[in-house]
Amino acid sequence: MSIGGLGSGLDTLFDENTEDMQVKKMMRTTDIEPNRDQPRREFSEEKIAELADSIQQYGMLQPIVVRPYGLTYQIVAGERRWRAARLLQMEEIPVIIREFSDEEVMTVALIENLQRENLNPLEEARGYAQLMDQFHLTQEEVAKRVGKSRSTVANALRILKLPPSILEMVKDDDLSAGQARALLSIDDPFLQMEAAGKAAEGKLTVRAIEKIDADEKKKKSSAGTHRDSFYDEIEISLENYFGRRVKVNSSGSKGTLSLEFYDIDDLASLAQQIAPDGGKRFT
Repeated sequence: MSIGGLGSGLDTLFDENTEDMQVKKMMRTTDIEPNRDQPRREFSEEKIAELADSIQQYGMLQPIVVRPYGLTYQIVAGERRWRAARLLQMEEIPVIIREFSDEEVMTVALIENLQRENLNPLEEARGYAQLMDQFHLTQEEVAKRVGKSRSTVANALRILKLPPSILEMVKDDDLSAGQARALLSIDDPFLQMEAAGKAAEGKLTVRAIEKIDADEKKKKSSAGTHRDSFYDEIEISLENYFGRRVKVNSSGSKGTLSLEFYDIDDLASLAQQIAPDGGKRFT
């Protein structure tokens, strides 16, 4: 199976006519183990219980996908159904057994969660990062595998630059992905933490956080030469558009525009985004 085509959906995992499918059968629940490296770290007990009620009423309509793993079988897709089956103390469940590489397992698990279970922003970012680090993939390659745009992956990864205390708020769903990215624009760590706390309490919107950064820049500029607020607005607008840090340095009516990039591939992708025709030679 080619992992490059997984981003379009998970239907091929359950297609009985797929050439590389091995077998569909009933398997003892105790012979199956979860994927310890899968991106989802938090499972809602309430939602698992709801799923268990549904399975009890209608049966498990869709088998889980597993792969041979030592003396047991490892879940590739369907851990929530497996957990619900265990809650119901089901001895056997329907499975599809297929051969998957480690990279395919990681990719399928990430896709399944993104398409069906709404990973929180931190789990999503860590899932992308794990694919990149473990299998030496670029942002562009990860984006193709999971069926997302490169800018979506880049934006998700940005929040990993936040300090652990703020990432904990993201993990607990106290901060949205938009709020987390907006906090990245605040350079002062104390001001950033203060803004994060207020945002977690529902007192600051994304726009309000961005305004904190703009106001701070105005204060700094007023201490030296006056800086037109227009430049601050341009920075905010471009940061939202490109999904990265932008800096406008002005001197009179002239100046420079700086765009942050994360690696060589990201720089090439940025060049193509800015100049589609001229940027093609960089890809």
